[in-house]
Formats: sequence, structure tokens, C-alpha cells
Amino acid sequence: MLLRGDLDFHHQRSDYASHNLHAFAAKFPPQLPARFIQGLTQPNEVVLDPMVGSGTTIVEAFLLGRRGIGFDIDELAIRLCRVKIRPLPAEQLWSAGRRVLTHAHKLLATAVLANAELAQRFDARTKKFVDYWFLPSTQRELMSLLMAIEQERDTGIRDFLELAFSSIVITKSGGVSRARDLAHSRPHLDKSKVPRNAHKQFQARLRKNINSLAQLQRGTGSVRVELGDARSLPLPDQSVDLIVTSPPYANAIDYVRAHKFSLVWFGKPIEELTEARATYIGSERVKGVTTLPLSPKAERVVEKLSLRDARKAAILRKYFSDMILVIREMRRVLRSGRAAIVVVGSSTMRGMNVETHYCLADIAASIGFEVVDIAERQLDRNRRMMPARFGKKPGSMIEQRMHNEFVIGLLKP
Repeated sequence: MLLRGDLDFHHQRSDYASHNLHAFAAKFPPQLPARFIQGLTQPNEVVLDPMVGSGTTIVEAFLLGRRGIGFDIDELAIRLCRVKIRPLPAEQLWSAGRRVLTHAHKLLATAVLANAELAQRFDARTKKFVDYWFLPSTQRELMSLLMAIEQERDTGIRDFLELAFSSIVITKSGGVSRARDLAHSRPHLDKSKVPRNAHKQFQARLRKNINSLAQLQRGTGSVRVELGDARSLPLPDQSVDLIVTSPPYANAIDYVRAHKFSLVWFGKPIEELTEARATYIGSERVKGVTTLPLSPKAERVVEKLSLRDARKAAILRKYFSDMILVIREMRRVLRSGRAAIVVVGSSTMRGMNVETHYCLADIAASIGFEVVDIAERQLDRNRRMMPARFGKKPGSMIEQRMHNEFVIGLLKP
């Protein structure tokens, strides 16, 4: 019944509570997990998102009085989620924000300390990345802000301020870097772009984020969010009452490509981020990777794709193999008689629709889930923040694969 209702939610607001603290590619509308949390669980039951991303599921679990659990291997996702589910007094945040801006203005006025920090904080490869994407004046503005933020002793407040800092770097439009379309995870250099003043952007973002976080006070649930891999969950068997998650698209969205713009400022070297990127589900690194036997439907799709492009087929095989591990873990931690909701889009690879939703449903069935139904929802591209086409002709492959997605309903017998 829940799957057969309207799952588009195009005319409903999605920017309430803490859902709009930070740009994040491919977020689903909060009404989607809310529908299944309300319909399939009771207060205080456990709701898991093993690939938590921007935290939409766990925020809704918190607001609805459930116990939310989220894991992700993306560090920026974890940073975002920890702030999104932690109510903090607005007065303290305003006071801390004013302190940071005052201190940052003083640091920028002399620029000596900020320049010295810029000279020694990054390794050579990371500094090259920073110099390519950020003007020298912007680097000083950002470093003065970061140095001021790091003086804050309260961990929760410092996390909030660092997220506000990140949100002025990774934006849907504008922003302080020389990149366009960071929020869609497809950054490209625009030499004509005039980056905005980082201090002014930070001040504006503070105001917006503090007002948003204030709405979180009405939540009655609890949340645990940790760095972790959905392919090997640190949870006991049969400990979860509902799973609502959205795995990465096959060969579609490269989160690290955008997230590194913030993470380098928090001390993550480019080389480390590049290595981490290869471990993501849906990554294109296939050399030396051991895969698992696929379900019949998934195997047929991979074999058909291999006739067109052997490398693309290898990438898809790795994706399905990773998802076998994920779905096995989902079944292991889920209690008997409870549901898992998987929201996924298909992908077009070498002109072929690889029917990800049917393949994942087939994989789930082979692992022991009952496939209740597969519903289709039409995307509001602006809200879901899918990659823009930037000069690509209408009807290109990226446009064709980004107009709808599928909601797979699974039941553990």
C-alpha cells in the first residue's frame, strides 16, 4: 500500500528542520523515508540507513521518535549527519559565530598568520589542488575562518561551525571556489567566475543554518551515526526494525570529486582522498578486484553489456558484487518479518539501460528477501540535485538516466 501511493512529493517542502544545512548530491525528499518510517515502525524502534549520505533517513527517524542508526564511508557525510541530528542552543551558536567572525577579521587584517598557515598546512600535491581551485585572496579568507573555528573548545559547536564552513565551499551555485557545480559532484573550472567573499558567505550561512537547526528541537528520537562500511556493518544479527536507504547509482555520481574541496581544508591530503575514492561502491577501479557470482538477471545484464564495452561491464559487475555484500548485511541485521526500502536509479551505460532496480531486486531475492514490489517515482531534478549537463545536448545519456528512480520494497521472511 505504501509503495503504491504518490512517491514524487514534488509540491511538498523538503527544506524543513536540518535537511538544508549543506548541499549534497542525490538527496531524496524527506517525505519518502518518513512515509515508510511512520507506516512500518513504532516509536522507539530502530531505523537503519547503512549508506546514510546526507542523513535524510536518520533525521526523519529522530523527528518521528525512532532510534536512527547511520553508517557511511564518506567522511563529509558523517560530518554532516552528526551536525544534522544534534540540537544545539541557538544563543550559543550565535555567540560562537560572532567570536569566529571577529577573530577571522583580525587574522585577515594582518594576513601574516593566515599566510604562514597556508604555507605549512598542505602537502605539495594538496597545495597544488588548493592553488588551482581557490584564488590566493580566497585562501586567506578561508584559512582565517578555519583558524578561528579551531579555537572553539566545544566539540558540538565546532562541528557546526566547520559544517557551515564546508557549505560555503560546496554549493549549488556561486560559492567561494573557482569551480562550478560542486553540489552536483561534477566540478569544472570557470576562470571567469568571481568567487564570493568567504567571510560574508559564512555569516549568511550561519544565519540560515542556526535557524534550520532550531527546528530540530521538536525531535524525540535518538540517533547514532558512525564511519562504517555497508558491506560489513558493526551491528548484531536481527537488531533493526526497518531499513531505508539509497545506494549509489552504478557509475553515476562521484561524491569524493566534490567533497574533497572541503575535506582538504580539514586536513585530508588529496592522495588519501584519492585512495579512499577507490573503495566506494560504484567506483571505477576494477583492477585486481575479486567479484562474487551474480544473480541470473544481473549476470545476463553484465554479459550483454560486455559485448559493447568490456571495461564498463567489469565496473557494473563490481557494483553488483558490492551490492550483494550490502544486501546480505541488510538481511542479517534486519529482524524477521520487517522491511527494507531501497531507493535506486538505473543507469545507461554505452547506450544500454542496465536496469539496476530489477537487478538489485533479483539479487535480494537470491539472498532470501521477498520482493514485495518495485515502485517508480519521477524526480524533481532540482531537489534531487543530479548532475547538470553543461553543454550536453538534450537527450544525452546523462539526461536520459536521471528523470526517474525506483523504490524497491523488500521483506525478510
